[in-house]
Amino acid sequence: MTVRTDLPPDFVWGVSTSAYQIEGRVDLDGGGRSIWDTFAATPGRVRGGVGGEVAADHRRRMVDDVALIASLGVDAYRFSISWPRVQPGGEGPANQRGLDFYDRLVDELLRRGIDPVVTLYHWDLPQELEDRGGWPARETALRFADYAALVADRLGDRVVRWSTVNEPWCSAILGYSAGVHAPGLRDPSAAVAAAHHLLLAHGLGVAALRDAGVTGGVGLTLNPYPVVAAGDRPEDHDAARRVDGIANRLWWDPVFRGTYPDDVRADLAPLGFDDHVGDTDMAVISQPVDALGLNYYRRHHVRHEAGASAENGMWPGSPDVLSVEPPGEHTALGWAVEPDGLTEVLHQAATVAGPVGLFVDENGAAFQDPDRAPVDGVVDDPARVRFLRDHVAATALARTEGVEVRGYFVWSLMDNFEWAEGYESRFGIVHVDFETQQRTLKSSAEWYRELLAGGGAVEAG
Repeated sequence: MTVRTDLPPDFVWGVSTSAYQIEGRVDLDGGGRSIWDTFAATPGRVRGGVGGEVAADHRRRMVDDVALIASLGVDAYRFSISWPRVQPGGEGPANQRGLDFYDRLVDELLRRGIDPVVTLYHWDLPQELEDRGGWPARETALRFADYAALVADRLGDRVVRWSTVNEPWCSAILGYSAGVHAPGLRDPSAAVAAAHHLLLAHGLGVAALRDAGVTGGVGLTLNPYPVVAAGDRPEDHDAARRVDGIANRLWWDPVFRGTYPDDVRADLAPLGFDDHVGDTDMAVISQPVDALGLNYYRRHHVRHEAGASAENGMWPGSPDVLSVEPPGEHTALGWAVEPDGLTEVLHQAATVAGPVGLFVDENGAAFQDPDRAPVDGVVDDPARVRFLRDHVAATALARTEGVEVRGYFVWSLMDNFEWAEGYESRFGIVHVDFETQQRTLKSSAEWYRELLAGGGAVEAG
């Protein structure tokens, strides 16, 4: 059955990127090194042994890229600020040349009628702060607040929405426990300390933005996953509870309920989690926010298996959890395609966050073939078109079911440096030839432009 769904005229349509993944030229404007520069330069860490030194060269091609964004007909562009471009060492006064770039970017977007949506932290921690302890150290959260104030002072009168931190689960767990993202540590105790300090940074960042008098809404961006028990044994259901705790409830319960869940604290107690929680921290973390961004890609399907998580570091405090992939269509990264999970997670978020505005800040997929290179000037990516169509429909369904979801942003505007995957995994709706830096709209970009020209109506089977 085909269902036609329509979203309201004020629904925000956009595209997303992040600084380290597209900007390149990390040394321009007096910028400093980030943990990703160090991680990528370490042999064996990134596929192909590459880094973000050039990426999509957006730092030098910004004006043309904004014109490309405008050609899609979107309402908003979500991008991140490079912390080490603004503060090369992670503290002290702002590097004004670094801020100048973002000042020009915001003005160029507004000139084109596109609303700027800013993420303050998308994983590029200044290396000097990592050298002093990184996110496991409380000091990093304090330095983040200083950084947020500097950016707000320069851009606060023009940005329409602010996100303090992006996907703190990835920064804490993938970076400090699993070791597959920067800084590449495998220390579960450090990971749970990082988790709390990332949330504290969020709260301190909210206060800094509001003290600076920003005119836009303030919030954060999480990557919640609906969790499915891949088995009927009691221990399988307990595995799902544990994963839901550290993937979801560890993040949105303190922000929206002012407390960590009791069972999560118990799971993490052997790692010293409570030692990092100060008496006033929860009041800081749970300050009211205007918006919650949600990045959705798939569900987690898990079951109990002795020692599984202890080996890969994915679920600190839960050593006997194995992730499995369900049957059906998968992306190039092996992730199951589950659009109904987006409807599910929007309902979950609405229950937790209440009246706070919800935005799908990232949704997209990597597909290797046939979007590897243009053929006669065309990049045909029908799998991505289906993926986006079905997830837009899932977003619209949640809206018709009463969820106040207010926007949808495609990840990603363009092919980029995809973290540990290097340049092999392409999420963009715009193809980038990384040798020539030529941009080519994929079929998915054409589909998205047509969708927006039609007022956001989509048919999904």
